[in-house]
Amino acid sequence: MRQKLSKILVTGGAGFIGSEFVRQAVASGYCVIVVDKLTYAGDLKRLDEVKKRYKFYKADIACKDSMEAIFKKEKPDAVVHFAAESHVDRSIQDASPFINTNILGTQILLDISRKYKIKRFVHMSTDEVYGEIKSGRFTENSPLAPNSPYAASKAAADLLVKSYVRTYNFPAVIARASNNYGPWQYPEKLIPVIILKACKGDEVPVYAKGANVREWLYVADCARAIFLILRKGRLGEAYNIGSGHEKTNLVTVKSVLRLLGRPERLIRFVQDRPGHDFRYSLDCSKARRLGFRPQWDFESGMKQTVSWNVNHFSWLESKLKDIAGHWKKVYHR
Repeated sequence: MRQKLSKILVTGGAGFIGSEFVRQAVASGYCVIVVDKLTYAGDLKRLDEVKKRYKFYKADIACKDSMEAIFKKEKPDAVVHFAAESHVDRSIQDASPFINTNILGTQILLDISRKYKIKRFVHMSTDEVYGEIKSGRFTENSPLAPNSPYAASKAAADLLVKSYVRTYNFPAVIARASNNYGPWQYPEKLIPVIILKACKGDEVPVYAKGANVREWLYVADCARAIFLILRKGRLGEAYNIGSGHEKTNLVTVKSVLRLLGRPERLIRFVQDRPGHDFRYSLDCSKARRLGFRPQWDFESGMKQTVSWNVNHFSWLESKLKDIAGHWKKVYHR
């Protein structure tokens, strides 16, 4: 018998995936508490369409006192934990924030959630915890073999969650998603980088020869899957969330340029990322058994994403000041 979950605390709810989950949760009638540190990648503009329909706390999940005060006041039924440092290149430059937020922050959330008897805890993870796979697909039983500081921090958080399930019978579920894309994505990730640079007539950087393969999942589909896992996922289990739409990075870049009406001559191959995983691919049979079916194919999802970014180009361009220094470090090694 499933417990009623009416009040959800969402960490990282002003982030890319978290904000999509919040928008869907509010639309579905949930009482939503958003906790976000509002780092460079967080933006409350993502929640404008549900303004005044959620409660917001600016707080760091790695600050125990702040988080405990929120839990004590709000008494949520469930926690959906998106908050994370998430960009591989930044983790290569400095792993410290990733250790602090992704590992320590998760541990603090787990402890406080136990104390306040949370009924359900969904931990948002990534396909990168598995490492790379040359053929076939990762199942939830595949060994964790992370190859970047970011992926290692997320794998460590996954293991922490699983240890709490085993040791304390803690009601947690893990969601491991493939590469998300869609509206409101911060322009340090591949697709918004392509759009921003191409629209400005700048060269579009592609690592190595663009042969690396990624499985692309539209963000709205990802959020819908997390709701299924929240409501129906078996406690203590991990669930892969993917789309089945695998593309090389070069094919993805060319697809975006074509939708923008921009020439392929803008592509500039740059030095590869250190330790760059070649391919990710997820077996999503478990999520399908819960009822998950992606609604967006690659072509329609990419068309919608490009259209949104063009129509909201001022928001995308507003991030240039923050991102310019990062681009210089990453693409001009």
